[in-house]
Amino acid sequence: STIQKRRQELRLLIAELKDRDKELNDMVAAHQRQLLAWEDRQKILTLAERCNLLNTELNKRNEIIKSLTKRLKFLESQQNDNKTTFENTQQKFKEPSQKVTDATVHCQALEEKNQSLHCSVLELSAKTGQLQAREQELLTMLKLKDEALLETTDHITEFTSKFKKLESALRAAKTEEFSLNKEKQDLKLRLKERILETNKLKDDLCEKMKENSKQQEEITRLKQENGCLRNELTLTVEKAKRKDQLLQFAKSKQARTDTELSSLRQIYEKQQRDLQFLHVNLESSQELRQ
Repeated sequence: STIQKRRQELRLLIAELKDRDKELNDMVAAHQRQLLAWEDRQKILTLAERCNLLNTELNKRNEIIKSLTKRLKFLESQQNDNKTTFENTQQKFKEPSQKVTDATVHCQALEEKNQSLHCSVLELSAKTGQLQAREQELLTMLKLKDEALLETTDHITEFTSKFKKLESALRAAKTEEFSLNKEKQDLKLRLKERILETNKLKDDLCEKMKENSKQQEEITRLKQENGCLRNELTLTVEKAKRKDQLLQFAKSKQARTDTELSSLRQIYEKQQRDLQFLHVNLESSQELRQ
C-alpha cells in the first residue's frame, strides 16, 4: 500500500511536472511576446523620431505658407494699384476721346462754313460775270448813245465802285477761306496727334490688362498651391495624431506586458520552490524505497 501510495504520488508529481512544463512553455511564449513587444517599442521609438522629423517639416511648411500668404497679400495690393491705374488710364482715355469728338465737330462746322463761303464766292463770281456783261453792254450803249454819256458815266462809276466792293469782298472771302483752310489743316494735324495719343493710350491699356491677367493667374496659382499645402498640412497633422494614438496603445500594452511578466516571475519563483520541495520529497521517497 505504501508503494502504491508512492506510485500515486509519483504519478501526481509527473502530472504536476507536465503542468509545470506546460507553464514554462507558456512563459517562454510570453517571453517571446515580450521580445516582440520590445521590437514594437523600438518601432515606436523610430516612429517617434519620424514624428519629430515630420514636426520640423511641418514647421518649415508653416513658414512657407506664411511667406506665400505675405506674397499673396502683396500681389493683392499690387492688383488693387493696377486696378486704380487702369481706372485712371480709362479716365485719361475718355478725355482725349472727348477732345477728338469736339475737334471733329469743330472741323465739320468749319467745313460747312467753308462750303458756304465757297458758295458765296461762286455767287460773287457769277455776279462779277454778270457785271462784266453789263459793262460790255453799257460800253456798246456808250458807243451807240453819245448823248447819254454823263448818265452812263455815272452808272459806270457806280458799278465800278460796286465792283471794287465786290472784289474787296472776294479778297476778304479768299483770305478767310485761306485762314479756314489753314485752321482746318491745323485741326487735322491736332486730330492726328490726338488719334496717335489715343492709340498709345489703348496700347498702354492693353499692356496693363495683360499684366493684370498675368497677376490674376499667378494669384490663382498661389491660392491653389496654398490650398494644397493646407490639405497636406491637415493630412500630416492627422497622421501625427494617429501615431500618437498608436504610441499610447503601445505604452498601455507595454504596461500590461510588464504586469503580466511580473506575475509570471512570481509564479515561476513559486514553481521553483515547489519543484525544489518535490525534489526533496522524491529523494526522501527514494531513500525510503531503498
